[in-house]
Amino acid sequence: MSNRHLGRTVAMQTLYQMDFRDPFYLNYAKFQDKKILEEIKNLTDKNIHDFAPGINEKDFIKNIVNGVIKNIVEIDKQISKHAPEWPINQITNIDRNILRIGIYELVYDDSIPSKVAINEAIELAKTFGGESSGKFVNGVLGSVYKSIEKKEEKEKKKEK
Repeated sequence: MSNRHLGRTVAMQTLYQMDFRDPFYLNYAKFQDKKILEEIKNLTDKNIHDFAPGINEKDFIKNIVNGVIKNIVEIDKQISKHAPEWPINQITNIDRNILRIGIYELVYDDSIPSKVAINEAIELAKTFGGESSGKFVNGVLGSVYKSIEKKEEKEKKKEK
């Protein structure tokens, strides 16, 4: 398993644990509640220690967790927009957090190629999700990717 794939797994585990504890917990963290942010930092460090000892991508993991939290309201809006038949609270905790990571990497992290973000999310879903999780994650992230492409095309047309 590559370091980055393992890093995404640890980030997913951290987000999953926080979301499992309280589905609104990550939203509270968005508002920079110091106690919650410290708990998330400690949980992230514990998960790195427990699941990825010796990994040299610790900052990568922390950037994903913090990036998802920082943008969680917008990310969840993207999930709702691109999976309208599935209210966010009805999506399984695993799938919801895999989608959050995938959308964070697609929309907010320019250092990750789009196809890598989508493929990594699909692999996480196949490994940790249910029988149809891979297809579900692929469909939602594919839709997000297409909307990004359309937006970029419109911006290019405006520039001309």
